[in-house]
Amino acid sequence: MNSRNLYIDMLRGVSIVMVMLLHYSLSYRLHSAPLNQWISVPALRAIFLNGNYGVSVFFVISGFLITTNIVRRYGSLAGTDIVHFYKLRLFRLYPSVALALVIITVLGLAGLSNFSNVNKHEDFGNGFFVIANLSVLTFWHNILMERVGYFNYAMNIYWSLSVEEVFYLLYPLVLVVARRRWQLVLLACAAIVVGPAYRWIHSDDELFFMYGNLACVDMLVFGCAAAVAANLVTWTPPVRRVLAVLGFVAMGWVYMRGIGGNEAFGATQLGLAAAIFLVAVSRLPPGKLARRAGRPLAWLGSHSYELYLFHIVVLGVMVELVPRAAMTPERKLPMLALFLVLSAAFAWGVARFFGDPLNRRLRARFVRRKVDASRTAEPSQVGFEQGQTPFT
Repeated sequence: MNSRNLYIDMLRGVSIVMVMLLHYSLSYRLHSAPLNQWISVPALRAIFLNGNYGVSVFFVISGFLITTNIVRRYGSLAGTDIVHFYKLRLFRLYPSVALALVIITVLGLAGLSNFSNVNKHEDFGNGFFVIANLSVLTFWHNILMERVGYFNYAMNIYWSLSVEEVFYLLYPLVLVVARRRWQLVLLACAAIVVGPAYRWIHSDDELFFMYGNLACVDMLVFGCAAAVAANLVTWTPPVRRVLAVLGFVAMGWVYMRGIGGNEAFGATQLGLAAAIFLVAVSRLPPGKLARRAGRPLAWLGSHSYELYLFHIVVLGVMVELVPRAAMTPERKLPMLALFLVLSAAFAWGVARFFGDPLNRRLRARFVRRKVDASRTAEPSQVGFEQGQTPFT
């Protein structure tokens, strides 16, 4: 049975497209393509250059899905099996990101400038790959960037993985320690206040107000709160549709208004709108139009992790082959289409033949170990209730 939510996958699809458009436009200035004959340049710049909001939406979705999955697997937030949770996250995320880092490192060692460790003022050399790769794999890449700046074109975007992984490390610990509802509510309120406050304090430096752990914590908490609310509200389908539309329109309004000048509270407003949308669609069956028209976006959304990791590799190679100076306005849209197709094909291939099979293999091995351990344990020592499996 397919448990994926079409609307959530569509929102993921929109978000990853916005991220990809941002990176393509930063490389090739897409707002100066022939599109400006039909759409004003300010509107094009808003569409193409606010893609970091797409990452903010991803954080909200991550908080929502991880909380939903915790309740589904363990029965309650306080019942989280911390070691089991960490292993599942490791199996899902590490194989593909490790592959991406290997590719980036090889291309950097081969001398491709977009994969080299160079910022505006300093060449850190090939030895810096050890530190850079470790920072991604041990979840402090965003902190490294705050210290040395943008230093590797292809690796810079992995700051968001560090934010998410630090959250994944801390969240189950918080759930197990803070068992009372008032404690969780207090911590959630603190995070919702700390996020915009941190962004306001650092509003003059995007390496902090965009990429800091505290700068993103409220987005993740909005998603967690939305998952809890989704189990409490009893909205009718018509009400859910109206709220979903309003939430999506509100996200679009915040997005088009832009990040500049809204560093502190823009992400807060986006997070609230995304949370309302997620609650509304959590139990909303898709109609025929959504199932038909939304499939391409939903497919992109279901491959958003691989797309996020590898689209920048595809784009980095493209920029090496066709530098900005050699890109004429007439070629920008065809090259954009090629970029999207190649990125999608790369993401599909990694998921189909590497990430997903390895994830399944690791989980199956983990299940066998749990079963073997349960067979040798006394009935009272088995950590799952009768009728449950480790992955229910």
